[in-house]
Amino acid sequence: MQGRIIKGIGGFYYVHCPEAGQGGDRDGAVYECRAKGIFRKDNLCPLVGDEVEIDVLDSEKKLGNISRLLPRHSRLIRPAVANADQALVIFSAVKPRPNFNLLDRFLIMMGQQNLPCIICFNKVDIDEEQTWTEYGKVYGACMYPTLGVSAKTGQGMEELEKMLAGRVTTVAGPSGVGKSSVINCLQSDIVMETGDISTKIERGKHTTRHSELIALGKDTYIMDTPGFSSLGLFELQKGELASFYPEFSEWEENCRFVGCAHVGERLCGVKDAVEEGKISRMRYENYCLLYQELDHMQSRRGGRNPNAARGSRKKT
Repeated sequence: MQGRIIKGIGGFYYVHCPEAGQGGDRDGAVYECRAKGIFRKDNLCPLVGDEVEIDVLDSEKKLGNISRLLPRHSRLIRPAVANADQALVIFSAVKPRPNFNLLDRFLIMMGQQNLPCIICFNKVDIDEEQTWTEYGKVYGACMYPTLGVSAKTGQGMEELEKMLAGRVTTVAGPSGVGKSSVINCLQSDIVMETGDISTKIERGKHTTRHSELIALGKDTYIMDTPGFSSLGLFELQKGELASFYPEFSEWEENCRFVGCAHVGERLCGVKDAVEEGKISRMRYENYCLLYQELDHMQSRRGGRNPNAARGSRKKT
């Protein structure tokens, strides 16, 4: 039987097998499995999100063994998950007001792992001035799909479901923005068949201490993850930062210097575009803050940046 690992705790793996349920495409069965010793021999570690084949040991108690890992098309470092197709980055429209520096960090972190991002602003029902639409214009211009939702009223949820359909989506965002509420709305009518709760590992209890995939429909999963304790940028070099601001690319050809950093140089096409309102000033200021942070980190490490000479040569 084939399925997908939705949780792993203490050597136990919980495999959702959509075809094993009795209620149609949105149902399925979850099998408690161990991984065969061959995986340790081959130095393979099953991850949440892995597609696997299992040998069923007890169909009534939903017990089995993972016999084979199917090929992965992606593997994320953080969160540790296989086969993710996209990220859903959730912030609130108000209460709290979005921290756009933090939002940009999430987008860069996912971009470093080549994961497309959808930006979702929750709590639009209490956003009286509909400020989220302005945020949407800013990030929409940067080629990020953006939408507003309300976990309380259900506004925007149908559109969000369409964007998630047929994909494995990992969720990111700070605390207090309603990530769990949004996930609960998406899975409110999902009922998966499971065996008895394992007292050893407390299967069945909701916890955010472990990454967990939640089945939303046929081939559609969303990942509930523990909170991020920090947002490091995976050893990003300061000279690489501009590539994560796609709105810069159109204007870089107007920069006087090859490899312009767009920070302290004169005759910079990106800086001119900011002054002319063609690039969001807020996004540009976040870029400058992150550039300075990376510059400080590189200086402290004492490592020479391969792009340290950026901006030193005139274009010919």
